[in-house]
Amino acid sequence: MKKMIIKTVFIGFLMLASSAMALLLQPGKDRVEHESIGLESFIPKNFSGWRVDETIIPVLPPPELTEKVNQIYDETLARTYVGDSGERVMLAIAYGGDQTGRLRVHRPESCYTGQGFLVKKVGEEEITVANAKLPVKRLNAQAGARQEPITYWIRVGNETVTGLLWQRLVQLKFGLTGEIPDGLIFRVSSIGGDTAKAYVLHDRFIAHLLEALTAEQRTKLIGNTSDQLRS
Repeated sequence: MKKMIIKTVFIGFLMLASSAMALLLQPGKDRVEHESIGLESFIPKNFSGWRVDETIIPVLPPPELTEKVNQIYDETLARTYVGDSGERVMLAIAYGGDQTGRLRVHRPESCYTGQGFLVKKVGEEEITVANAKLPVKRLNAQAGARQEPITYWIRVGNETVTGLLWQRLVQLKFGLTGEIPDGLIFRVSSIGGDTAKAYVLHDRFIAHLLEALTAEQRTKLIGNTSDQLRS
C-alpha cells in the first residue's frame, strides 16, 4: 500500500510538471512574479483527526521537471493524510499568480490522461462546506487494476469553477478589465474501486480542512463565498 501511495505522489508531481511544460510551449509575454500565498504554512498538518503521514516520503522528480514546475506555478503542495480509522486521502494544490490565457492551471483530466490513465468523468456536484455551496468535479482515473477517484475545483480570482466554459469566461472577464487574476487548483484523491464511498470520504476531508481554516485562509482556496459559485 505504501509503495502505491509513494508512486501516486510521484505521479502527481509529474502531472504538475507535464502541465507546466505544456504551458511553457505557448507563446506570450514574460511571466510576472507574484507573492506566495503560504500554502505550506496555512494548510495544517493536523486537524479534526487527520494528520500528515510522515512515513510516506515522496520520490523526488528529476531536477529538470522540478524547474519546469517552479517556472509555471508559484506554489505547489502535495501531502498524504491519514484519518483516525486509517483511511488515506492525497491532497494536491497548485497556485499560480497569473491566470491569463498563457499561464493557467491545468485540469486533472488532461494531466492524468497524459500519464497513461483512463479518465472517466463521473459528474459535477455542489457540496456544503464552511456554510458555503462549493461546486466540485468528480473523476475516476484508472490504470490497470488501480483506480483513483478524484474530486477537484479551480479558483480563478474570486470565483470557483469546475466547468471549462466558466473558467474561460471568468478569465475573459478579467482580461476585459485589464486585471491579472491569480488561480488555484485543489485536488483530493484516494485509492479504491468504491467511488461512492471515496467521494463521501473526500467531502468529509474537505469539510474538515476548510472548517479548520480562518475565513481569510478559506478565501485563498475557494474564493469569495458571498459571490454565486458557478459550475
